[in-house]
Amino acid sequence: MNRRRFLQQASLLSGSAMLLGGCLSAEAAPSAPPRQDRQAATGWRMPDEGERHAATWMAFGAREAIWGGRLLGPVRQNLAAIAGAISAFEPVRMLAPENEMELARRLCGDGVQLIAQPLDDLWMRDTGPVFVRDGRGRAAGVGFNFNGWGGKQAHDRDAKVAAAVCARLGRPLLASSLILEGGGLEVDGDGTAIVTESCVLNRNRNPGVGKAACEAELKRLLGIDKVIWLPGVAGRDITDGHTDFYARFVRPGVVIAGLDGDPSSYDYAVTRRHLELLRAARDARGRPLDVVVLEGPSSVRPRFENREFAAGYVNFYVCNGAVIAPQFGDAAADANCRAILREQFPDREIVQLDIDAVAAGGGGIHCTTQQQPA
Repeated sequence: MNRRRFLQQASLLSGSAMLLGGCLSAEAAPSAPPRQDRQAATGWRMPDEGERHAATWMAFGAREAIWGGRLLGPVRQNLAAIAGAISAFEPVRMLAPENEMELARRLCGDGVQLIAQPLDDLWMRDTGPVFVRDGRGRAAGVGFNFNGWGGKQAHDRDAKVAAAVCARLGRPLLASSLILEGGGLEVDGDGTAIVTESCVLNRNRNPGVGKAACEAELKRLLGIDKVIWLPGVAGRDITDGHTDFYARFVRPGVVIAGLDGDPSSYDYAVTRRHLELLRAARDARGRPLDVVVLEGPSSVRPRFENREFAAGYVNFYVCNGAVIAPQFGDAAADANCRAILREQFPDREIVQLDIDAVAAGGGGIHCTTQQQPA
């Protein structure tokens, strides 16, 4: 269950001068959206991922400076496959650099809407806005001040993605005092969040910020009444242990949690500790959690050998009418993943994809997507 480190030293902040040139076209470069003050931002709620979507946002942002020549073509094909699978169930809006629009169009086809936007990388879960609604029907996006996972990767362009998306939609961008990524948040839509301490409380993002202050800000912006804190693990991957590789809500009161079966992996002990904490936890409504264990594959032979290969099933994506999940070539484990997801999401189609190139970069399907609630 290793997650992505930066793939080349060229992707570090110190290498920001290596970013590709180009700028947003006039049509695709709306002015920055209004930022609301604290008083105006009250009453917002982040919906559960399983609620109805208006669209899924993705980013066709793989660059050779980060991914290298061997993975560049395959990861772009993986992105197109993910977008194609989701587009069978809901609209997909794919950001792409101006000079790669034609390539993205060839790979993604006419079923995916392309939008010109400068990008550093492809992880839309982390760079895009976290969408929220309120009880009066208003919608907005939250900008969590993306800083390249604590300054580990060049991010000048990706730091502007949340504002650009909100501007295109004509929605306000809500300012936050926190620095974090969407992959570090998991919510049930009913007041409960699961968050890893190793990511959100890391001094490379929020120095001096404790749990109480973090919880107050998440309540203000996302409607969170209770945070279940998991320790995660810092410094092992670029994300410092994102929640969406460890635990995911199926619905309020039900969580799918990953389990690493490799005793030599650092995640072996981490995932067991997480299971203990989740089984002992109660949500914002006082319910004990029903924890469904989803073990990772045990005999993966990835099509792209890489020690950072992210062979975990928990990073699935829930869209309208379907769950998009990985398969890793371990027949028994792939089938077990499919069976568990079918049982937990009986009204949705289960679609499994080969996303080995994305996984070789240390990420998964959920990492490449960001849902826009209906």
